[in-house]
Amino acid sequence: MGLTEISPLYVIFTSGSTGVPKGVITSHHSLMCYIDAVCKVLDINESDVLGNQSPLDYIAAVRDIYLPLKTGASTVIIPKNEFSMPTELFDTLNKNRVTTLCWSVAGIELPAKLGAFDCVKPEYLKKVCFSGSVMPCKYLKIWQENLPDVLYVNQYGPTEATASCTYYVVDEKVNDDTVLPIGTPYENYSIILLNEDVTATANGEIGEICVKGPILALGYYGDLERTNESFIQNPRNTNYRELIYKTGDLGSFRQDGLLMFHGRKDRQIKHMGHRIELGEIEETAKQIDGLGECCALYNKEKEHLYIFYTGDVQSKEIVLHFRKVLPAFMVPRKLVALEELPKLPNGKLDMQSMKAMFK
Repeated sequence: MGLTEISPLYVIFTSGSTGVPKGVITSHHSLMCYIDAVCKVLDINESDVLGNQSPLDYIAAVRDIYLPLKTGASTVIIPKNEFSMPTELFDTLNKNRVTTLCWSVAGIELPAKLGAFDCVKPEYLKKVCFSGSVMPCKYLKIWQENLPDVLYVNQYGPTEATASCTYYVVDEKVNDDTVLPIGTPYENYSIILLNEDVTATANGEIGEICVKGPILALGYYGDLERTNESFIQNPRNTNYRELIYKTGDLGSFRQDGLLMFHGRKDRQIKHMGHRIELGEIEETAKQIDGLGECCALYNKEKEHLYIFYTGDVQSKEIVLHFRKVLPAFMVPRKLVALEELPKLPNGKLDMQSMKAMFK
């Protein structure tokens, strides 16, 4: 069988946060559209050295693999254990003259949280892009204060749209409470927002983020039914076949046209007659000194809000903070302290494991 540019290049299985992994099929053409677009934004060239964080079978690693193949840049594989020893991590960056990091938010957050900048600074770093979850800006602020001349880029996007579909160049000095936009579509990407009835949202309103363009995946390996549920005909186009991917994420466009992220559709719950975004509870928790990671979940059967967290903060302090800033119906009833939150192989939170702790 002859290969074409729309032939499958690889299959990446998603994290399975819902319990059932999906094999996302990406074509040669889709991957190169993405690599071309990222290369332009980050201005990658043969003098760059990328520091790899992600496992090579995870979607974020495509940047570390294919950007060097396109540009002649280099990639250094960073030992996983160094991310728990941030001083050694920064020493490795300096030893290898790393200029570019394309890391998960957790990878960027950890060195700042553990005080790595108090000992050593990455001397050669010029570009830092991050993705995978919402960036807590109190940690990005530490990076900016120590490396003010670095280009910082916030990325957003699912595996089904070939890694990241939007980007935002952080051109302002952030504060602890800054909420970053997820920005503007990359070249060859387009974003539309849809209501539940698949009609277009009005300007400024929140809708489901849908992606279209030549960067869409070919679907899910061996699962045509699920493919047809997620990759649908653009309901705003009745003239010809045009597929869009429904991300399951919520967003809105600001007046300046930048896209804002509002969490997952499946993390918006109804509790005591009120619609609640679980991510809002998590963002509130992250404001508490001494609290590390956290995850808000809902036990629908018992109608209990949970917060799983790490850190040395007392549960009483957490409850008092919640009661100060949140309405009563949003205050979690169950607080579960853990040594560390369970993670999937790609570093994302394992929500199924935490749900198994419901009592």
